[in-house]
Amino acid sequence: MPLTSEPLRKLGFLTIGLFDQADPRRGHESTLEIIELGEKLGFDSAWVRHRHLQYGISSPVAVLAAASQRTSRIDLGTAVIPLGWENPLRLAEDLATVDILSGGRLNPGVSVGPPMHYDKVEHALYPDTANAEDFSYERVRRLLDFVRGTPATDFSGVEGFEVFSDRVQPQAAGLGRRMWYGGASLRSAWWAGDHGMNFLTSSVVKAEEAEDFAEIQLSHIRTFRAHHPEGERARVSQGLVVIPTDNASPAQRAKYEEYALKRTPRTEKPQGPMRMMFAPDLVGSSAEIAERLYAHAAFREVDEVAFALPFSFEHDDYVQILTDIATGLGPALGWSPAA
Repeated sequence: MPLTSEPLRKLGFLTIGLFDQADPRRGHESTLEIIELGEKLGFDSAWVRHRHLQYGISSPVAVLAAASQRTSRIDLGTAVIPLGWENPLRLAEDLATVDILSGGRLNPGVSVGPPMHYDKVEHALYPDTANAEDFSYERVRRLLDFVRGTPATDFSGVEGFEVFSDRVQPQAAGLGRRMWYGGASLRSAWWAGDHGMNFLTSSVVKAEEAEDFAEIQLSHIRTFRAHHPEGERARVSQGLVVIPTDNASPAQRAKYEEYALKRTPRTEKPQGPMRMMFAPDLVGSSAEIAERLYAHAAFREVDEVAFALPFSFEHDDYVQILTDIATGLGPALGWSPAA
């Protein structure tokens, strides 16, 4: 196996948090149990996806508020909150509140753009302002300003028995430095770097300059750091789908391989008018996956990852996969579990 010159410093995982329509509590409880397991296994971070009008977590901030009370060390992140569904001022209040409750462990990841299927949901979401809503990076900038303490109003002081602040409250120290942008394009990488954010790059990128996934992702990472005030020290987290099989049962291995095989065709060329490229899912032993990662040009540029758990698997599958990542794949990449 080839050796990396830089050991993996931070190891995290990402889950979508699916649930059964007939029993949504069980699915949410499963997500919380998986986050608790992640902390026990020594993972550095746990991230949750965001799904609206689907059977997945629709309120990751609320779920992470619960997780903050059931864990004590692991960082808690969102990957990502689509800001087209959010009011930046209200979201800033929620993020700061959960960060306070977690003891400064929240890592909010966000993205912009119109909500998915906007033409079907615009009248429910923005009945009076659907055609006036701004889904550009300006929405992120507003959120960053509120989180970082920029005044939201020109009014403050005492009115009767109530005291008002001109800034979002609570103010969570350090949260502004833990804001992440989930980007899939060169423009997003540039913007996130220029605004001093951290950068989440996942298993989906836009084919702009090439049609090789690793080459595209590498260009995003380097563009981000070239525009970030901290340069090469700017934080980037990579989020590929990895499925180690070291301790999987034969039935699990067969299921994992079938899952990856069905998703392989979309990885062979750019998809749709946006020319989106998807990374292949990595299935195999920890040693095999580590070798493929060391050969991945973008992976060699990062020292932290948040590996994505596959969709639609069972709770016991996630336990096996996380355990194998923590005890096999992570150490093979030079990572040591947190105490």
